[in-house]
Amino acid sequence: MKNLQRVNNLKCYLCAKMGKDVDAVAACIVCGMGVCMEHAIYEPTPVWKGDYPVRLEKDIENMRRILCQPCHEALKENW
Repeated sequence: MKNLQRVNNLKCYLCAKMGKDVDAVAACIVCGMGVCMEHAIYEPTPVWKGDYPVRLEKDIENMRRILCQPCHEALKENW
């Protein structure tokens, strides 16, 4: 049996923009951007039903979700 080694090809986009090569630990639930531990934001977020104009509602389940910093800032700005 071959010795299989885990490979993570997804890199943190924000780190890559700064010239760093850091593995992503998650993907933003909004845009899909790969984020490392430093750039991942994991907290309860409002829910968007997908309609326009955007109306954010309180999440009654109070689930924590992973967001990148740009999406988190945009979400907080509109909440």
